[in-house]
Amino acid sequence: MIVVLDFGSQYTHLIKVAFDSIGVPTEIVPADLKYRDYVRDGGRQLKGVVFSGGASSVKLNEIAFDRDWLETGLPVLGLCYGHQLLASLYGGSVGKEQSEFGDTKVDVLETGELFAGVEQRQITVWMSHNDSVLSVPDAFRVIARSASGAIAALEDPKRRLYSLQFHPEVSHTESGTAMLSNFALRICGAQPAQKWTPQAFVEQRIPEIRAFVKDRRIIVGLSGGVDSYVMTKLIRRSVDKDQLVAIYVDSGLMPTQTEFEVERFCADNDIHLQIIREADRFFGDLTGVTESFQKCKVIGKAFIDAFEVVAKQQRAEVFAQGTIWSDVVESGVTKFSSQIKPHHNVGGLPERLNFDMLEPLRYLFKDQVRKIGAYFDLPDYVVHKKVFPGPGFAIRVQGEVTRERVALVRQSTEIVEDVINNSPVSRDVWMAFSILVDVPSLGVKGDKHVKNEQAIVIRAVESTNSMTANFSRKVFPYLAEISKKITDQMEIGRVVYDITDKPPATIEWQ
Repeated sequence: MIVVLDFGSQYTHLIKVAFDSIGVPTEIVPADLKYRDYVRDGGRQLKGVVFSGGASSVKLNEIAFDRDWLETGLPVLGLCYGHQLLASLYGGSVGKEQSEFGDTKVDVLETGELFAGVEQRQITVWMSHNDSVLSVPDAFRVIARSASGAIAALEDPKRRLYSLQFHPEVSHTESGTAMLSNFALRICGAQPAQKWTPQAFVEQRIPEIRAFVKDRRIIVGLSGGVDSYVMTKLIRRSVDKDQLVAIYVDSGLMPTQTEFEVERFCADNDIHLQIIREADRFFGDLTGVTESFQKCKVIGKAFIDAFEVVAKQQRAEVFAQGTIWSDVVESGVTKFSSQIKPHHNVGGLPERLNFDMLEPLRYLFKDQVRKIGAYFDLPDYVVHKKVFPGPGFAIRVQGEVTRERVALVRQSTEIVEDVINNSPVSRDVWMAFSILVDVPSLGVKGDKHVKNEQAIVIRAVESTNSMTANFSRKVFPYLAEISKKITDQMEIGRVVYDITDKPPATIEWQ
């Protein structure tokens, strides 16, 4: 067992996912948990400790870390914030030098134990930090530096202490899983057990769902996204047909084709479906709401109110939704995490609900959900469904949400998707969409001066699980066609392309 002390990183759960992929059991605990309490509460036979990244600064000393974790003699691996904390605890200094975000070149100076098997002397890693280690603690040695000269990796093999300024747990870091494997297997001596597989997950979850639901009726929120499709299929495999009703809420904020796909999915999988028309309610509640966090809360409440009405009609006592871990962690609900944005199905939920909540995919990431969908042999339109936000086009409209403004962003998004989805790069693009922004600009149409009151931003990213993303360069050959169609077919005179990675940006603008 390897324990991960969670200092609030957006990527902490990805550390567990990486260790799961090599078959090493992992447990995540709050960073301020005392070692004696962990042992007293039945702590497993530990082989090593990982300090995660975090949103705070080591210099602020905001998290009460128990140094007894360092007295155990167990191998320790610090990542990002954990790298800086480890250096600070052993006498090094941490301060502001040069921020680094996204893809960063790192020179491997010494192979050491962490980089065993990593053949390249320069690798691309994923950075996300403001502070850096400025001076090296005694007995530690620098084994990697970034192109800027920042200390990227440290080790003290005699005391089995290791640290990386970058994030080996994210897919963008070259040989990242190999580094974590080196720590777990070579340094800690952990023995691989069962690796995570979609089959093992399904076989474990089905009896758990049956035990939770029992003979009660259950409604599921079927939004038309891959998470809700896979969740609904999993529950259908777990309960009798007449126990389950899928609910699609027509909020007026969704893509045109979603309702048709939902109807097709339920017909193909022998699932009862009820469609609720609530567009007037959603647009009414959003009147005058301009702030994005508040939009999510308004939309979350409107969804839950609709589900509660249906639950009463259906005499259902259980409600299921397709929440996944990226929704949870970005909503800032773990102990030391920072709220990036409130997801409508997490941060937008009311405190009290009139039914029991079931979220069978809560601790998974999007790529794992897709693997389960493939295991279920679900069709391509489900497994490879492009990601779409639960609040719909409301968070792709800057300012107040109206039917007219939603119609604009819907039409422009359909143009973007039509071009990209019919191109050879479709499978490489995680999301491709448009955002309507209130940015005035000058223009000329028909030899006349015009003032454009709004602009369309095109956003296309490549990702594995939404936690990190690169803006897509592969769509460059198609941007001119997209811009031409938008400006020809719509009352839009300015189209721009967003070339920002996540981090420092989020994928969505709101």
